[in-house]
Amino acid sequence: MNYFLFSLLVLITVGLNTLAQTLLKLGAGQNPVNLYLLGGLTAYGLSTIFYIMVLGKSNLSVAYPVVIGLTVIASTFSGAIILQEKVFSGQWVGIGLMLSGISAIAFYKG
Repeated sequence: MNYFLFSLLVLITVGLNTLAQTLLKLGAGQNPVNLYLLGGLTAYGLSTIFYIMVLGKSNLSVAYPVVIGLTVIASTFSGAIILQEKVFSGQWVGIGLMLSGISAIAFYKG
């Protein structure tokens, strides 16, 4: 599988995971069954399908930290932009450290 297609699968997985997190947050504290929660669960289901495709093409020791790390970063941005949550400077430092760690994991060809 070429690098572009693999990267696309990772980004779709991360995007769906982030969408799921955002929708679940929007649906939290409402009726136990609402459109946000149903949308979040659907997005999680779809992200699982794409994540399985990623796992089929990569080592778990690479796929998991990259997908989860990028999801944490994207969810932080989603919280700040969509949910208007305050993100503190220490959290942004953590995001920077996560990006350096993800880069080391994803691009190291030892």
